[in-house]
Amino acid sequence: MRDVGMKIYIETYGCQMNEYDSRLIASILASDGHGMTRDLGAADVVIVNTCTVRERAEIRVLGRLTHLRGLMRKDAVLGIAGCVAQRMGDRLLRKIPGLSFVVGTEQYWKLPDMIESARIGRAVVAVGTGSGESYDRRPAPDEASLCEFVSVMRGCNNYCSYCIVPYVRGRERSRATSGIVDEVTQLVALGAREVTLIGQNVNSFRDEGRGFAGLLSAVAKVEGLQRIRFATSHPKDLSDELIEVIGSVAKVCEHVHLPVQSGSTEVLAAMNRSYTREQYVALAGRIREGIPGVALTTDIIVGFPGETDEQFRETVSLMNEIRFDSAFMFHYSVREGTRAAEFGDDVPKEVKIARLETIIDLQKRVTSEVNAALIGSNAEVLVEGPSHRNEDLLFGRSRTGKAVVFPGDAGLTGRVVNVEIRSTSAWTLHGGNPLLS
Repeated sequence: MRDVGMKIYIETYGCQMNEYDSRLIASILASDGHGMTRDLGAADVVIVNTCTVRERAEIRVLGRLTHLRGLMRKDAVLGIAGCVAQRMGDRLLRKIPGLSFVVGTEQYWKLPDMIESARIGRAVVAVGTGSGESYDRRPAPDEASLCEFVSVMRGCNNYCSYCIVPYVRGRERSRATSGIVDEVTQLVALGAREVTLIGQNVNSFRDEGRGFAGLLSAVAKVEGLQRIRFATSHPKDLSDELIEVIGSVAKVCEHVHLPVQSGSTEVLAAMNRSYTREQYVALAGRIREGIPGVALTTDIIVGFPGETDEQFRETVSLMNEIRFDSAFMFHYSVREGTRAAEFGDDVPKEVKIARLETIIDLQKRVTSEVNAALIGSNAEVLVEGPSHRNEDLLFGRSRTGKAVVFPGDAGLTGRVVNVEIRSTSAWTLHGGNPLLS
């Protein structure tokens, strides 16, 4: 007879999709009669949901697994889920003493049976791919925060040469529009006011002839929903139709995260990014023309194999030309199993670090200038609650995704207010007393 009522402890590393998957795992196990706990010592089952995009993150999480085994109850079972599980499979059982189960990104529905096996001392691994699992059958949520993530598609078909994602997340498969709308509707009924639609490449979403622009329009019809965000977009798939929807549908926020990765067409070709520098610049222009006041953010990698000083300077010049609101910036690290791993990691580490420091300093300056230009303007802010750094202030985000802190009563949480921007510091806008919109 299956054990019920076990306490499950989940620890999550990595991207928004991993955060979403942890909630998916929790809901699957809840439907099997189990509950969540934040007390590691009380847990019957400990699950670590992992990220393998960068080597450093993978090393960190493997160390954490070994550490957790020493902190858990002796009779509790330890499992690993997510991308590291998918990539390494049964090797993890040999590598991590005391590990009881390994579950990959397309096998979460097997967790109840896997945990049952682990509880009787039989280690189990489920990391098969190709099932096409989109998790449309996610059990209904029983709670929601003010701002929620909703997965609309999984996997990736792009095979950028540096990226492990297609190998651990599988091919692209989209959820049904009806299932997405139902999930958003349930979340709003439970108190959500903003949703972020997520996927490895959301603008490749396809469902019975409907693209991502059509999905945004469908979700916008959910009553009570105030804001819609999305991440992440691939430049080759961001259509003029999508730009028009973002610019015209009131609930869709004016923020586009559009990873460029490099300002050099030659490096982009080596990365298998499927666009040129010139095409990216032209697309950024169309976005800014079609979406007034849009915030454009990006991802950048420096030190890719073969990147010359001149090619790096092209990235710097692109950043100066586009003037991104913010950027996630990294130096290249080899990921086993990717095409780029065969290229040879020929840019010295000290050069990578110097290049990264250069673009970080540049982006800090540009962000400061972009934000300073907002002083004196009004921002529409969804109040998320007291600021973590100063409980006497409120925290929220503007429609363009910028962090805003301002004076006000915590009773405004969940409300949309207008805030005059008075000053800026680093990545944050500081506002005056709010006006209700």
